Amino acid sequence: MSHSVQAAPPVTVPSRTTRSPSQRLLARPEVGALVAAVLIFVFFLAMAPAFRSAESFFTVLYQSSTIGIVAVGVGMLMIGGEFDLSAGVITTTAGLANSMFCWYFGVNLWVGALLSLAFCLVVGFLNGYLVMKTGIPSFLITLGTFFVLQGANLGLTKLVTGSVSSPDISRIDGFGSLNTIFASSFKIGPVTVWITVIWWALFVALAAWILQRTHIGNWTFAVGGAPDSARAVGVPVVKTKIGLFMAVSFLGWFVGMHTLYRFNTLQAGNGVGNEFLYIIAAVVGGTLLTGGFGNATGVAIGAFIFGMTSLGIVYAGWDPNWFRAFLGVMLLLAVLVNLYVKRMSTSRKVG
Repeated sequence: MSHSVQAAPPVTVPSRTTRSPSQRLLARPEVGALVAAVLIFVFFLAMAPAFRSAESFFTVLYQSSTIGIVAVGVGMLMIGGEFDLSAGVITTTAGLANSMFCWYFGVNLWVGALLSLAFCLVVGFLNGYLVMKTGIPSFLITLGTFFVLQGANLGLTKLVTGSVSSPDISRIDGFGSLNTIFASSFKIGPVTVWITVIWWALFVALAAWILQRTHIGNWTFAVGGAPDSARAVGVPVVKTKIGLFMAVSFLGWFVGMHTLYRFNTLQAGNGVGNEFLYIIAAVVGGTLLTGGFGNATGVAIGAFIFGMTSLGIVYAGWDPNWFRAFLGVMLLLAVLVNLYVKRMSTSRKVG
């Protein structure tokens, strides 16, 4: 008895998915910020003659670096899915701790700088630890830290010095070497280059390398995009997020050292509000508020936009109060552009 043999249906191989060149370009988080930076730069070149000199350009770079250094850490933390609203005030805390400790006890400024660094790292650790162990959103945890540090800055400074400013530390041992590291400058022809610009470039390069070339970078994107899935495949979610909070505190300490050793003294109320500038720089640079998307280059471009605008308005002779309005518009536009870029980067074209 013969049996008919039925041929098996052909196996279909899924089509390879490809993206067009435009999609690949839009997949880069910094593209929108780069276009905005070019447009703003050209606008101020046309509207503000004082903006056209090399000296003005490097002044813009300096202004950008004082925001951009901390914004690098804040951007990485946001990619990891968290916020730090204490990032602005901790810069002042770092400088005050260094100056008042050394002035009161009469010790070398290097001792105070290292103690200040240790204190800032502890604050970053506690922020991360509380967020991870309690499940309370980082917005609330770091908002509490913000108020604690702000009150301590004002209260302790007034208690120790009798005023709301720290004493002049320029005659205390160690000032010269610390000033060289954190607040020196050098000349290139007629142009003054502040060392913070060099440090900013180095921190951006380091953050870009970490995010794109290391396991820590992979973990950062994973814990920001899908923390439960990341935990399931063995990513150390708790350690990664605590480390990101500590990185923000370290960079806040660094900017605090610059401010202290450039001006020799600090006002206890400084730094309040800067946390929003760091977040805006990250968002304008293509970092999503929902986490898991962004890069260090985009954050740097966002900080550069901040520097161009804050000084460009002054160079153009306009009312500086318009700067805050511009920040609000830029933030709203950046959120819309980032959502569009995210959709384009995840869309696929069947080829």
